Amino acid sequence: MRLLVSSAMALAIVAAASQATRPADAAQRVSSDLDALMRQVLSTRDENWKKLQQYVLDEREAMEVRGPSQRPIWGEHREYTWYIRNGLFVRSPVKANGAAVPEADRRKYEADYLKRQQDRERRGGQIAISPSGVDVNPGDSGEAADADAVLKQTRQPLFISLSYFLRFKFEEGKYALVGRETLDGRETLRIEYYPERLFSGTDRRRGRATSDEDRAYDQEFRRLMNKVALVTLWVEPNAHQIVKYTFNNVALDFLPVQWLMHVDEVTASMNMGQPFPDVWLPRDVQIDAAISVVSGQFYLHYGLEYHDYRQADVTSKIKIP
Repeated sequence: MRLLVSSAMALAIVAAASQATRPADAAQRVSSDLDALMRQVLSTRDENWKKLQQYVLDEREAMEVRGPSQRPIWGEHREYTWYIRNGLFVRSPVKANGAAVPEADRRKYEADYLKRQQDRERRGGQIAISPSGVDVNPGDSGEAADADAVLKQTRQPLFISLSYFLRFKFEEGKYALVGRETLDGRETLRIEYYPERLFSGTDRRRGRATSDEDRAYDQEFRRLMNKVALVTLWVEPNAHQIVKYTFNNVALDFLPVQWLMHVDEVTASMNMGQPFPDVWLPRDVQIDAAISVVSGQFYLHYGLEYHDYRQADVTSKIKIP
């Protein structure tokens, strides 16, 4: 009898332990599946970045500052078109606050912009996408520039830099599935990303001696920036395509000069669109910040809209290093 009771108790304990581990196992499987999905999603994102460099486009830029009670203080609206000259992307102004830019001003802007790009090109460098993310490698300053090697510019054109502002790398176990949402008529998965390495480096001290204290400060600053950062992604699961990004930085109390100015919140978002079948490219970028000073809260807005994508007019095939 005692043997039967002991056996029954042992079976009950084993069954209870098995039931207790099932939720943990299920959660682990969900996390593993989500990690696998995000690996594919970020690979698709990098492929889109390569495609973006094959196009030129038109651009609308909006800047605005509002004071307490959302009172407008200052604002500008400008329109640009992009084209390629001598193998470099050139930004050409079209309108400023609704008025056409005079021809002389437009040509001067283009010449100045092209000169800056050429100066950067002469300093050399190369941008490449590796499995670990985007790598920028300095090149030989004596190397001649190839007029058709558009993608080897030391600095990407502005529309590419801003469109790829969320260059985060894959981080296992840092994603959470929030649910399903319909966005622009598409069924998407809403996924939150809690980064540890979104802010992973700085070059602000490059070219001068760096003390242990400076390095420790930089490391702690990056840790705090990551701690308060949240990235939300809307993903079309079948195409492994990010349809929308949002980035939020809240609780920025650790920033310096709090006695003078307090950064209440910083948000950024990017929406993707399909200007061509099966080709996903940025549609708009929006950046907002709220800052408090003694006289009240001020709001800053910067927005870009991209439209009229068209194939870049180059004479040879574009390659990614």
